[in-house]
Amino acid sequence: MALGNNPPPAGAFCLSRYYHLSPIEKVISARSAQFSQSWDRIEIYYCGTQTDKVEQPPSVTGRAAGEHIQCHFVVCNGIAGYDGQIQPTEKWQKQCSIIPASHPQAVLEAATNHTIHICVTADSKTSRPSDVQIKRVEALVEALHRKFNIEPEAICYPEDWP
Repeated sequence: MALGNNPPPAGAFCLSRYYHLSPIEKVISARSAQFSQSWDRIEIYYCGTQTDKVEQPPSVTGRAAGEHIQCHFVVCNGIAGYDGQIQPTEKWQKQCSIIPASHPQAVLEAATNHTIHICVTADSKTSRPSDVQIKRVEALVEALHRKFNIEPEAICYPEDWP
């Protein structure tokens, strides 16, 4: 009824494409070779965003994909990208571990760090992730879990995750 007397053209109709969201399988592909033993944990955490809405979301080669971003994926909230848009960073494209800068042995630990870091753009103290973000994070985690045989016990969500 919503389409009136004009059904969609023959072939597959992808609602996620309609909303500018790439399929999860496309998002988790990388330029570098991926090996199932290379990743064994997933960590999801919140990070804040700007309050000014942008006209167009940053592209994969833009700000979110920069080499200085300390995560593998950014899940946007509609401020810095489309709500639920998942942006793989350059770290993911190159299959690099995240080097935490919090202590002196960071470089040594990064060599053995096999954790996939997912940043959800929502400040848990003042705003919650959107329903679309929650569903997209869960779909991303499920796809990564299947692809890399990551144990459910090795998936860490924030304490107040919905």
